[in-house]
Amino acid sequence: MSMRITLAALVVSFVLLCSSSCRHQEEKTQQTVPEPATSLTDTTTDTSPAPAPADATTMLARKQVPILCYHQIRDWQPSDSKAAKTYIVPTAQFQEQLQMLADSGYQTILPDQLLAYLTTGAPLPPRPIMLTFDDTNLSQYTIAAPEMQKHGFKGVFFIMTVSLGRPRYMSRPQVKELADAGHVIGSHTWDHQNVKKYQEQDWITQVEKPTRQLEEITGGQIKYFAYPFGLWNEAAIPELKSRGMAGAFQLAAKQDEQDPLYTIRRIIASGYWSPRSLHQSLVNSFE
Repeated sequence: MSMRITLAALVVSFVLLCSSSCRHQEEKTQQTVPEPATSLTDTTTDTSPAPAPADATTMLARKQVPILCYHQIRDWQPSDSKAAKTYIVPTAQFQEQLQMLADSGYQTILPDQLLAYLTTGAPLPPRPIMLTFDDTNLSQYTIAAPEMQKHGFKGVFFIMTVSLGRPRYMSRPQVKELADAGHVIGSHTWDHQNVKKYQEQDWITQVEKPTRQLEEITGGQIKYFAYPFGLWNEAAIPELKSRGMAGAFQLAAKQDEQDPLYTIRRIIASGYWSPRSLHQSLVNSFE
């Protein structure tokens, strides 16, 4: 009996000793095993400042991107004057012009790409070109946009808001459709008044209100502006900047030496030009 008790006591003592040793080893392990190292790439971000945008001299020194300005795409009518035909490109001729651009390897870019190139030197595709359309003419939606789609081209449509929904002009849903298709919608004022004559209230009527209206239609930000008649003055630039415009497009006049982004050059795509004439004009004007 005494032997059985002694043996049982030894067993209990051994179990208690093992349990105590295990607990001690577990506590020691918890105290000495380090936490897994955290990768720096998981917890830090690049806080280095973005490179400063190029100054005006640098931007003006960069090779210019060819930019075409179209107005109406339709066949000439007997009532069209000789001067008007410059702004009216017959449908077959427009198709041939786009085919020439595609065959020549031109690739369309949009204003954000152009500004990135000018301000930071961001790369552009080979043979970049920009296609722009002024005045909201319905033929831009019914003829130009489908023809551009055949070649994978995108364009910029500068909308004159007074004409929205009128006969021979685009409607609000059509403008929205162009935006949804990946084209850029820009402002071309309310009713096409000369910017050089604006007084204070005119900036609200001609720029602020049309911009808000176009943003409501497209659901996106309107950042680009085209001067009516291509005419601009230095006083217009701070007005456009203060109203959120990132850039503005004129026609073929000399760019402003201080703010070239607000005097980006374009040339009118003439209704008199054959595809060969168009190509030569691009080379002469921009290259």
